[in-house]
Amino acid sequence: MQGLIGPLKELAEFEELCKNKKKDAGMIRVCGCVNSQKSHMMYAIGDGCKYKVIACSSETKAKQIYEEYRFLDNNTYLYPAKDFLFYKADIRDKEAMNEIFEKEEIESVIHFAGLKAVGESVVKPLEYYENNIAGTLVLCDVMRNHGVKNIIFSSSATVYGDPAFIPITEECPKGQCTNPYGWTKSMLEQILTDIQKADPEWNVVLLRYFNPIGAHKSGTIGENPNGIPNNLMPYITQVAVGKLKELGVFGNDYDTPDGTGVRDYIHVVDLAKGHVKALKKIEDNSGLSIYNLGTGKGYSVLDIVKNFEAATGVKIPYVIKPRRPGDIATCYSDASKAERELGWKAENGIKEMCADSWRWQSNNPNGYEE
Repeated sequence: MQGLIGPLKELAEFEELCKNKKKDAGMIRVCGCVNSQKSHMMYAIGDGCKYKVIACSSETKAKQIYEEYRFLDNNTYLYPAKDFLFYKADIRDKEAMNEIFEKEEIESVIHFAGLKAVGESVVKPLEYYENNIAGTLVLCDVMRNHGVKNIIFSSSATVYGDPAFIPITEECPKGQCTNPYGWTKSMLEQILTDIQKADPEWNVVLLRYFNPIGAHKSGTIGENPNGIPNNLMPYITQVAVGKLKELGVFGNDYDTPDGTGVRDYIHVVDLAKGHVKALKKIEDNSGLSIYNLGTGKGYSVLDIVKNFEAATGVKIPYVIKPRRPGDIATCYSDASKAERELGWKAENGIKEMCADSWRWQSNNPNGYEE
């Protein structure tokens, strides 16, 4: 196969290995964009298999990873993304979804195709409800019609609203969500719970993310937002690289040590590995399962700024702005249930999150240009 880097020379050979290791290399359908933070999930799908596969945006970048970073081992094979099967389709398009499921032998779905910015959702509630909820209903209907009853859902800590207690465990009651984004996640959790209750053949894993940041250590896969970033870390990295003048810090009058909002930040690669563990959970016909994915540590906005400066040596100018609609003061997790039941625990700290984010942005100041 053209462009293959590493010890495996032919795609056919890899496919044969997959056939021989079917339980290790089943087909997983991933719904969601692959040119932003969520592209890390594509990398991680193979992480629980004996034979790992890493998607790169081009043959050149595949070679760059192999030559410069050399993190591959004898069981890791590198393919350019052009050799992976991708479908460009709107999750709300039932005809397109049907076509995909008819063409492929899909066993499980990892679903993170949704609009995802808290502040934007306050301004565009109709778009958020229509895309996130209507799209998921289409997906689940198509899945049911094709006998696919395994789904891992990308939920969020926003379902807890202003949490009843800190740190947040899965036993913390779901609260009054403070923004439309959070309500879409809360409603979809209920919808998926009801589907599984009505038909016990379904296996549903609800993964409540806290705040993913960081990037792949290769520096070739990272968050690439359109326009002004809605999330903190890409905002910081774009200031650091000179694309933006200064960081806007929304509110410094919260009941927190420095007045800025406190969140549980998790490295996106750790988050991706959590999905692999969830896939293994589904293999046991687990029914309905709910897990927090976080580090259990809370950092304020200014903590992140200071840690980024320490990790990179780059000074980040910032200006205090009014509170952002839909935000709360403090939100961080107790993820011990995921460790007990999935064998998952966050491995990267805030230093790695900051350094990896900066490696991506400094190597790709204008994002994905190809």
